[in-house]
Amino acid sequence: MQTALADSIRASPQGHEADAILRSCVHCGFCLPACPTYQLLGDELDSPRGRIYLMKQVLEGEPVSAPTQLHLDRCLTCRACESACPSGVRYGRLLDLGRALIEERVTRPLPSRLERYLLRRIVPYRRRVRVLLGLARTVRPLLPRSLRARLPAAAGAGTALQPGQLRRWPAPRHARRVVLLEGCVQPVIAPEIDAAAAQVLDRIGLTVVPVGGGCCGALAHHLSAHEESRAQARRNIDALWPHVEAGAEAVVVSASACAAMVCDYGRLLSDDSAYAARAARISELALDIGQLVAAHAGPLRAAFTETSAASPGQSPLRVAFHAPCTLQHALRAAGVVERLLQAAGFTLTQVADARCCGSAGTYSLLQPELATRLLSAKVSALEADAPQVIATANIGCLLHLRAGTALPVHHWIELVAARLARG
Repeated sequence: MQTALADSIRASPQGHEADAILRSCVHCGFCLPACPTYQLLGDELDSPRGRIYLMKQVLEGEPVSAPTQLHLDRCLTCRACESACPSGVRYGRLLDLGRALIEERVTRPLPSRLERYLLRRIVPYRRRVRVLLGLARTVRPLLPRSLRARLPAAAGAGTALQPGQLRRWPAPRHARRVVLLEGCVQPVIAPEIDAAAAQVLDRIGLTVVPVGGGCCGALAHHLSAHEESRAQARRNIDALWPHVEAGAEAVVVSASACAAMVCDYGRLLSDDSAYAARAARISELALDIGQLVAAHAGPLRAAFTETSAASPGQSPLRVAFHAPCTLQHALRAAGVVERLLQAAGFTLTQVADARCCGSAGTYSLLQPELATRLLSAKVSALEADAPQVIATANIGCLLHLRAGTALPVHHWIELVAARLARG
């Protein structure tokens, strides 16, 4: 793609980066069938190729309008187009640059600005989320049905899958250690996920040290509040670094979206002389929980064998796995969790649609109509082969899917922990 970037941006680092990404696009259109919003709306401007043209126009100094902003807002940032692209176009990074530039030039209506501000000021902070959820549960009968469906149960309420012992954190007993970054929303809504992760890692010889640095920075980043996101990344690096210096083997995250963000800290802070080296090291050590468990598949298989011998004759649970976009396309770890679930003795059902469920961070709140249509299609695909339970790898997807199905929805690591506990 030929470019002629505006003088105001051409010489900047962002301009150089955007120009290189634009020039790598060859207009082939392989991205279109992979794009969920193009499949829903049939509008080229709601496809990756169309959005690339819109961003090119902005970068070349042409006038920008609210409709241009809307087409970019409708993008899920699922990055399925990147997996489909034969030219390796870094569409997600170009979208970050384009959205930030448009945010400077187009003033959003006041309700939209307020909504995005409140999301940034509430969601990344545990205490604020806890207070807001408490208030929402108090007035639950008065809420619209759509909001009631999305309201999570109280943390620790318990299910047949999570008896009390599965919510306990194992005592440290191994010399090998990893650090688990707890994040913001998940410890409030579903603390049993990290407890299950710690129990599984304990069974394969790893002590897990929880670190409560806070939000990974993804929410602010995708709302174009980049300096806010960088500040959150620095805070997490400060919290993690003493453990890294003490010999932690990995920085593990149990939410795939957060894992993808932490893996990007090196790039995010590459121009920060005080943090660049540490950020790069954190990114090198960062792994989604599935990637870490898969790297220790041998000890895990032995644990599964012991469990099977201790509880013979049990019918395998039928599981439909929804692979989050961040696991498939950002972390490039497609198939990793599925193989682990099969090794654990679960029967995986067929899921014909691998597209985004519509959660996409704050997308389900900012674009509810499209998110609901995507959720309906995803749930239909997940339920088609008669599973007993739905599993996923990201807290946002988990909560979104629960709003659309009567089947139980859990993080896959909870299923594995429960399977091991039965032995």
